[in-house]
Amino acid sequence: MKRTLKFLGDLEKRNDRDWFYENKNRYLEANAIFERLIEELIGAIGVFDDSVLRFSPKQLIFRLQRDIRFSRDKSPYNPSFRACLSSGGKALIPVGYYLYIAPNNRSFLGGGLYANAFKEATEAIRNHISNFGEAFEVIINEKAFKATFAVQGEKLKNPPRGFDKDNPQIEHIKHKSWYLQYSVSDAALTADNFVDEAARIFKLMKPFNDYLNAALKDIKIPVRKREAK
Repeated sequence: MKRTLKFLGDLEKRNDRDWFYENKNRYLEANAIFERLIEELIGAIGVFDDSVLRFSPKQLIFRLQRDIRFSRDKSPYNPSFRACLSSGGKALIPVGYYLYIAPNNRSFLGGGLYANAFKEATEAIRNHISNFGEAFEVIINEKAFKATFAVQGEKLKNPPRGFDKDNPQIEHIKHKSWYLQYSVSDAALTADNFVDEAARIFKLMKPFNDYLNAALKDIKIPVRKREAK
């Protein structure tokens, strides 16, 4: 994993196709290491959420290549390794367990929904929180959860249309996204117990993910063809 972080750091500095092809063997090694890590995580998460067990690492890992057609940033590669483990593979919905690896202590474990642009999903969760707010409060105020996470996501300044400002859950309803992020240092990532620790954090996220997935059960957002390869 230390070699993987070194490769990503070098890719970040020299983000061009010529450098990438000159260092293709380093990429293949780093990618193989990441695939083995995801395989181990599938097994560890599968102990408490067997919905991830039917996928192979390749089905859960995102491409390094960036789609730059409509981006101002023309860097061809995303200098990070990313994967999402859920009952739907790496699709945005259902939500699952997200792993982001980047050098210089920028890695993190994630959960929940980051979907500011998907109005249908946002509306579904807002309605679910409005109708089942007490259950949401129980989850986010559970002692271990509260000590580990804070619910993140862009919020409106005012209540969204159709929701009473006096709704006891209005501060949660103002969100456009609801996600969790747990920072991982380079030292933690390269430690022998990383998979066990990651599984422990992901297990704490599961009730939050389950709640959002109950709200999103009728909403399907397909994986882009480019990401599905």
